[in-house]
Amino acid sequence: MDQTALADTPTARCAYYRRTCDLPAGVHPEIGRIIVRAGLVGAITMPAALGQKVRDDLTAHRTGLGPIISHVRSERWTFLTRPDLPDDVRLFAEMFRLNVSIVPSGGEIALPSPADVKGRYRNWIVAPRNGFRPYGSSIVDTVRSCAKAGKR
Repeated sequence: MDQTALADTPTARCAYYRRTCDLPAGVHPEIGRIIVRAGLVGAITMPAALGQKVRDDLTAHRTGLGPIISHVRSERWTFLTRPDLPDDVRLFAEMFRLNVSIVPSGGEIALPSPADVKGRYRNWIVAPRNGFRPYGSSIVDTVRSCAKAGKR
């Protein structure tokens, strides 16, 4: 990510996310956190260890790697995706059993922000550089594959 584009204010970074990364971001007025509402953007959150396996698998298979956020204290990663997943209870339950959650339409997705003091809360594992985001279905398929491989 172009560091000069990320001035040290939530408003400036939010503008970068909107213009360059095609993320419909806004600044939460009370706390200065930058958020995106799920809908035009999808998100899948999982434990960091599984997230690393998913990222490595996507990289090995030369699948497009989109933005990934690390939630430092909870040791979870969020993959930003295209919003192609159905609102399907069976899918949500399957992912829940793997400790993976799909952010529902309208849910808040917190992005790294200058308000996150020294990156204690959220950091980019893979920063957005443009509007590319992989299909949510490809992330779910990779989660399934990695989870199945881990059980062998």
